[in-house]
Amino acid sequence: MRAQFELFLIAVSFFTRLPVPAWVDFAPDKLARAVRFLPLVGWLVGLAAAAVLWLAGQVLPIDLAVVLSIATTVRLTGALHEDGWADTCDGLGGGWTREQALAIMKDSRIGSYGAIGLVLMLLAKYLALTDLGADEDYPVIAALLVAHPLSRLVAVGLMATLDYARTDAGAKSAPLARRPDATELGIATLAGVLPLLLLSPREALLALAACVAVGVLARRSFVRRLGGYTGDCLGAAQQLAELSIYLGILAAWSFT
Repeated sequence: MRAQFELFLIAVSFFTRLPVPAWVDFAPDKLARAVRFLPLVGWLVGLAAAAVLWLAGQVLPIDLAVVLSIATTVRLTGALHEDGWADTCDGLGGGWTREQALAIMKDSRIGSYGAIGLVLMLLAKYLALTDLGADEDYPVIAALLVAHPLSRLVAVGLMATLDYARTDAGAKSAPLARRPDATELGIATLAGVLPLLLLSPREALLALAACVAVGVLARRSFVRRLGGYTGDCLGAAQQLAELSIYLGILAAWSFT
């Protein structure tokens, strides 16, 4: 049990800015095995986002509460996934060949595609969450608690079905470049889909369907353009999947 808890803390440390005890051993092989807890890390991020939104919503308009909630997730994760989305937009948008795309994605500077993609992503999430928070019953809380774990499961799924695209061992995500085994994938899947119980059957079905569609399309795009995934690709997939879940829930409302 202590070994599993250590792996969870390693995942928390790598995927968020939260502090962990000094006794945690960040060996590369342990970091690779810690991926099983990535959706569970999403539980923490989702709880923080939901708590801030609910508390702020008691004294502020819902649109400002949503902004504070999004800012909380960005601060909590160090904009890790948003940065991956922007880099992926730059690489796939500006690179004609696999080598060009990977080189652009490794550049720390943001380009036109990345800037536009980041603005559109944040704007879309803001609008979706504002609509979800307009109801007095606060369904937006359930949406946040579902979207953050489930969207991170998409990233784990890509790791389980694709090869790592980079060959340089110095890449930040290189220690993660190992396919999760069946046990690790099972743990991640359970943590990722369990929060769907917070939604109605129709909401859960459409949210899951939208999330799966993003995973399939992202996989096809990464294979075709890069021959695999990078850390940036995982962040991009998480962002797209998170947004798709919000949109799936909103779409479910149109049938009621």
